[in-house]
Amino acid sequence: MPDAAASPDPQRFQGTDRYVATDALKMAVNAALVLQRPLLIKGEPGTGKTLLAEEVARALGRPLLQWHIKSTTKAQQGLYEYDAVSRLRDSQLGDDRVHDIRNYIVQGVLWQAFESESPCVVLIDEIDKADIEFPNDLLRELDRMEFHVYETRQTIQARHKPLIVITSNNEKDLPDAFLRRCFFHYIEFPDRETLGDIVGVHFPHLREDILGAALDVFFRLRDVPGLKKRPSTSEFLDWLHLLLAESVAPQTLAQSDIPPLAGALLKNEQDLNLLQRLTALAQRGR
Repeated sequence: MPDAAASPDPQRFQGTDRYVATDALKMAVNAALVLQRPLLIKGEPGTGKTLLAEEVARALGRPLLQWHIKSTTKAQQGLYEYDAVSRLRDSQLGDDRVHDIRNYIVQGVLWQAFESESPCVVLIDEIDKADIEFPNDLLRELDRMEFHVYETRQTIQARHKPLIVITSNNEKDLPDAFLRRCFFHYIEFPDRETLGDIVGVHFPHLREDILGAALDVFFRLRDVPGLKKRPSTSEFLDWLHLLLAESVAPQTLAQSDIPPLAGALLKNEQDLNLLQRLTALAQRGR
């Protein structure tokens, strides 16, 4: 079995044609590869945290395994689950499979990653959705890259250390002991130039006047004080798609107090009401 603590992977992430990565983000990915530690990515929703893992796997030519976390997810599920209910049912039916408990062990994402024939990328998506003890329950497994299967009395060790990308929307704090084992990077919201580059990936033939007017409206909207949820990159791309589909002219964008098709950008009535009140105040002050 290859040594899981072998020399660091020489591959480097340089971004892809479908993902605009800043120099700082590329450096973070490559640091995690060199250190062979999990990469913890935080940032506003819609800034491309999940997509990063997909594009890193594509760029490095590695398989991608995804584990999307819910509020009910337990750490054990990432390792394996013992399906006792199926075994009981099969025993009642006289199925010979019941004599081998391995037939009822369901491999989790980490087990699959540890036994992968080649190094892979593992996405643990939105870890902050789970119970506060969830990260602590994975400390030993992520640190030692192995775990024990009590039902079969076997120890699963990583053939190759996977690159583990963990995303968080900062809904709750993560334990210090867990943070210590990760390389951390916060994806800053893109500036105007970077957002323009991102748009260029998705809309390569977009006219400059439309892009300029849309960016003006978008960043002006993000700067409105008191918004409960500021629009994200993914929402801006959706909005652009609608503007093009409806052939909204740049002049219309420039002259609108409330953006057309605002439902793509504002996702709750409080923010829409706030914008309407501010617009009414501004109009009375003219």
